[in-house]
Amino acid sequence: MSDEARAYLSAALTVMEDNALRRDDVAWAEVRRTAFTQAGSAQRPGDTYRAIEAALGRLGDGHSGFYGPRRAKELHGDEQIRNPVAGRALAGRIGYLSLPGVQGSEKVYQQYVREGRDAVAKADRPNACGWVIDLRRNRGGNMWPMLAVVGPILGDGDVGSFVDADGKKTVWSIEKGSPRLDGESTGWGTSPPVGGGSAPVAVLTSRSTASSGEAVTVAFRGRPDTRSFGEDTTGVPTGNAQHRLSDGAILNLTEVMDVDRTGRAYDSPIPPDQPVVDNPGRGETKDPVLEAATQWLSEQPGCA
Repeated sequence: MSDEARAYLSAALTVMEDNALRRDDVAWAEVRRTAFTQAGSAQRPGDTYRAIEAALGRLGDGHSGFYGPRRAKELHGDEQIRNPVAGRALAGRIGYLSLPGVQGSEKVYQQYVREGRDAVAKADRPNACGWVIDLRRNRGGNMWPMLAVVGPILGDGDVGSFVDADGKKTVWSIEKGSPRLDGESTGWGTSPPVGGGSAPVAVLTSRSTASSGEAVTVAFRGRPDTRSFGEDTTGVPTGNAQHRLSDGAILNLTEVMDVDRTGRAYDSPIPPDQPVVDNPGRGETKDPVLEAATQWLSEQPGCA
């Protein structure tokens, strides 16, 4: 193995050993021996990628990932294919917001937040008495633009946190509709609360609700007058940090668990408060999950 490849692989393994959420569950001496054996006579960083991916798999978090230089560049580009943020007013003065995942550049995030806040305003006409937040197709990405969109509905105050392997917590909060991390702004302007930030909310989840989509789910857990409907989430309600390696590749490492406002930590599928199977038959136009959510909302004070 060349000195360059050896140093590259060693650096990647050290990042994992120092930062991974489940680092204390891993026999690192064995992982290193196996990784260097797999890398064999690697001459370039690219020759070690498979060994790095195998080592990530040994972490067992189901969320960490590795992206080569080309894929890493694409993840932060301006051209992102995603579902639009959609908002509309339902019968009974119920606001509906479909919130997809988002990943990309700062330009992409700015567009997402503008689009999302416009969707909220559209759904809030006239003055929604309650809200449906549909996360069923949210596969994750960057959670902060998502919270910047739903912040005015969530309401101000602490809404969750991260906890790392050492038990250290960093708190998510909403201030004037804008998300903060340990009190520091995450870069999004304020937005007026909707319904005083206390209107009842129905959160819709599915087996496709993942990663940052699960973080938004967690932000609503424990909120008064809030109930979730649908199916268990994917099961990776954890936070990743991106470590850029010397050749531009990214080690996307799971380092924290999501924690709701009551102090409950999550690292597995999140069950809904009211399970509803989201698999209508062929040709069906009904949405049983949305129907259950709107029925509950229609019974809440202010909507009844």
